[in-house]
Amino acid sequence: MRIIDAPREGWYPDPDGRERLRWWDGLDWTDIRRAPPSTAELTRAEADMVHHAPISQGQQVGQQQYGGYSRQDTQEIIAEVRTVARQELDRAANEFSQRANIAVRSFTPLITEYTSTMLRWVKVALALATLLFIVWLTFQAIASQSLFDWIGDRIDNLTEETLGTELRRGREQL
Repeated sequence: MRIIDAPREGWYPDPDGRERLRWWDGLDWTDIRRAPPSTAELTRAEADMVHHAPISQGQQVGQQQYGGYSRQDTQEIIAEVRTVARQELDRAANEFSQRANIAVRSFTPLITEYTSTMLRWVKVALALATLLFIVWLTFQAIASQSLFDWIGDRIDNLTEETLGTELRRGREQL
């Protein structure tokens, strides 16, 4: 609802409870409430309206009016105000949800603010050193096994050669 289309300020039936009147300031409901007008006030208001404003075709002379509007008009105005208020509430809720989603997506954990680049490089260096140490141990194990195998083969060959040479010498001497 546009501001220009809003009802003028005045006393209207309270949307929260029909037994009281509530002040509409032209833009929104206020917290000011009062008892419904007495019969004398209604009679005086009707007399003022008869003298100051022409009666429209659909308006009945005996119909109650508040602030220049009939009960039906005020109910329509209240319904329209409620509709507009709900639309505004929905729009505000959607905007809040969008902003909350953007904030969640752009959130960076606080831990990144407290870790330095140097500390990250130290961690990478330690991980790399650990990996290289494991590779070196594996190489040492394989190399030592190969070395022991080679030494064992050499000993076996030396023994066989030595035995073969001694046997040949012994036969030659015989």
